[in-house]
Amino acid sequence: MKKVFLCAAAFAACAAFGVETDGEGFVSLFNGKDLTGWIGSKSYGVEIVKEKLANGTVKEFPVLACQPGKRVKGDHGNLCTEGQYENFILRFEFCMPENGNNGLGIRMTDVNKDAAYWAMCELQLLDDGGSAYYDKKAKKDKLRPYQYTGSVYGVVPVKRDNFNQIWGKEKNFTGGGSYVRKPGMWNFEEVRVIGSRIQVILNGELVTDADVSKFKGDGTDTPDHRKHPGLHNKKGHIGWLGHGSHVMWRNIRIKEVPADYKVGSDTKKPCPEGFKPLFSGCEKCLVNWKGVTTAEKFDNPKVRQAATPDKRAAMQKIADKQMKEHWHIRDGALFFDGGKGGYSLATAKDYKDFEMWVDWRTLSITGDSGLYLRGSPQVQIWDAHNQWGIGSGGLYNNKKNPSKALCIADNLVGSWNTFYIKMVGDKVTVKLNGKLVVDNVTLENYWDRKIPIFPVEQIELQCHGDPIEFKNIFIKEL
Repeated sequence: MKKVFLCAAAFAACAAFGVETDGEGFVSLFNGKDLTGWIGSKSYGVEIVKEKLANGTVKEFPVLACQPGKRVKGDHGNLCTEGQYENFILRFEFCMPENGNNGLGIRMTDVNKDAAYWAMCELQLLDDGGSAYYDKKAKKDKLRPYQYTGSVYGVVPVKRDNFNQIWGKEKNFTGGGSYVRKPGMWNFEEVRVIGSRIQVILNGELVTDADVSKFKGDGTDTPDHRKHPGLHNKKGHIGWLGHGSHVMWRNIRIKEVPADYKVGSDTKKPCPEGFKPLFSGCEKCLVNWKGVTTAEKFDNPKVRQAATPDKRAAMQKIADKQMKEHWHIRDGALFFDGGKGGYSLATAKDYKDFEMWVDWRTLSITGDSGLYLRGSPQVQIWDAHNQWGIGSGGLYNNKKNPSKALCIADNLVGSWNTFYIKMVGDKVTVKLNGKLVVDNVTLENYWDRKIPIFPVEQIELQCHGDPIEFKNIFIKEL
């Protein structure tokens, strides 16, 4: 990854990037131009990084960077928000160097003091699998469990069980069971602080779920046996805690919420008139869904259709077992964990012509998924901003007919998106976040290109080895 310090001539170009919001009430904390809204250490700055996308094109991103070389004696290294926050959801992307070290200060009342103790907490940011922190040969940690990324430093250890779990994606992670990606790769993190409860979702995985009210903060009951006088702070600044590493952040945004806020409650939608809910956030909705298995090629509609009823029933039992292991309801959404052994989810009923609404969000940089219509791939879902430079919604597997989305209408990774899909015969129209991305295009039969798309088949939420969430799924048969 190349990095270039932002010079005066680049400010105008940087302004053109803007910082997107997602319609959920999030406010940007980083304008991509300067450190407006931030106070504290002078050892941070704005840089432009150039990254090659998967299609070979180069894209520039403005980032907020810790620049250790600028730190002088007496500089505490904390860069904090001017504003103070009580209850909130914070979303951001970060990139670590090898053996990188930083932190996220929560409810800091003094920007010059160590957030691990004087703030509510420090949420660790670390290259968990780096040689300074993990012995890969011995497969042994060099630090305490409460010192790895996502942990409430000194108080609550983070979940670290990512050993050969992510389907086809193990090479992306730094090691040691961490959900942090390798140095130089971007991570997505969502932090929820509501009352005394702290949740950390790292690259789609809930790695920390802690209630710090259970600890006194006087050093008698915390794992590190140290005093944490700020542990029960009700409000304060949010800060990055420089520890001598060139760490980078981008797309930093926050939403303040009330003390009684329930995650997902403000993104739940009523079923549109004339539609039926396939998933509206509750367990009883799962009756509308079944698993899909690749065993004996049973993900292929032609194979399923040719099988006897008894064979189909037996294979469905295998598929449903996989579904229960890897698809769950989390915060009112259908969550796929991306784990090995998991595969796509399908409607229990087959459909002919229909209209449908689907909300979805990717939870990892370069995340990938999609919707199969009548059993055939696919209406594409992916990280359009960091992957191919092509928007979601296109009919990815088309060869003769258009396959690419007409524009990039995707929100940022971690933000919710809305599909409207209409399928009549073999023609498909797709709108993403209100913008037309597919205009009455023929969907080809991926399984047998010599024949048209199947007239009646199931709709599938695709597994592609990346964590993803779906919600507010409504359908109307035509």
